[in-house]
Amino acid sequence: MTLQTRRLGTSGLEITTVGFGAWAVGGAGWAFSWGPQDDDQSIRAIRHAVASGVNWIDTAAIYGLGHSEEVVARALAGIPAAERPLVFTKCGLKFDQNDRLKPAQRNSQPAFIREEVENSLRRLSVERIDLYQFHRPDEMGTSVEDSWGEMSRLVDEGKVGAIGVSNYTVELLERCEKIRHVDSLQPPFSLINRASAAELIPWAAAHGTGVIVYSPMASGILTDSFSRERVGAMAPDDWRRRSEGHTEPQLTRNLALRDALRPIASRHGTTVSAVAVAWVLSWPGVSGAIVGARAAEQVDGWLPAGTLTLSQADLDEIAAAVGRLAVGSEPVRPA
Repeated sequence: MTLQTRRLGTSGLEITTVGFGAWAVGGAGWAFSWGPQDDDQSIRAIRHAVASGVNWIDTAAIYGLGHSEEVVARALAGIPAAERPLVFTKCGLKFDQNDRLKPAQRNSQPAFIREEVENSLRRLSVERIDLYQFHRPDEMGTSVEDSWGEMSRLVDEGKVGAIGVSNYTVELLERCEKIRHVDSLQPPFSLINRASAAELIPWAAAHGTGVIVYSPMASGILTDSFSRERVGAMAPDDWRRRSEGHTEPQLTRNLALRDALRPIASRHGTTVSAVAVAWVLSWPGVSGAIVGARAAEQVDGWLPAGTLTLSQADLDEIAAAVGRLAVGSEPVRPA
């Protein structure tokens, strides 16, 4: 299988359209955990994805309060340098070491960002981070001009290659762009959560900013085997237990939309997961999709999205199902 690649905006990075998301790899015991996770299983999943052609991994300092980055480093340590994937990580969330379950503080103060990048470089065991991103907008009163200015200096110093943001508004993007080009935008985007297609993704396309979307499978819902029973069996600290999309009344409607993808998956000889990811990749301006996995077999479920192109008839059928089930808001299909 040869995965499709796209340019990440004007950053100079060429990425496969699917990348490995290491959120769940962080394990249990923090505010937005996916529950317990075996590190050896995570390492096997990462190495399987890379061996299958995936050329980038997205993680963050907050995932497992540093643990995800450490696991990624362990996985990459066994991969020859010429075959190692790009490593993307995120900063700007400050956690309380004395209360691991306390939601993180959104902190983009320059001094904290400087501390964060050094910690991530150490945990990842790399000399330079390929793409460094703000995880969420600051809530400490720090101006975006000050925080983005610090990110720019990290590029000039060679600590990071490209810089981007996640969960930013168009207004914040425009303020960043006046200081230094925003190489990448990371918004949530799926068949269930389509809001980013209204303004954010078009803005990025118009400004040469790459887009790597997260949660394209709606955090597990748009997969072949997801069920109400799966929700009931989730670990007590799995954040999805508190998610509106994973609980009623939305869960029934969301699962019905998942089921509407089954005929399309059958026609293509692939999985529902692959169809869901291919749908986000069909939008102009989207460079790639971050797709999580906790085991190697889960990678195989979404990997075909990296070669799948949905037809206009497929997109029409999906749009009709979205309209019939009244899931989410406009827009419902790519132009």
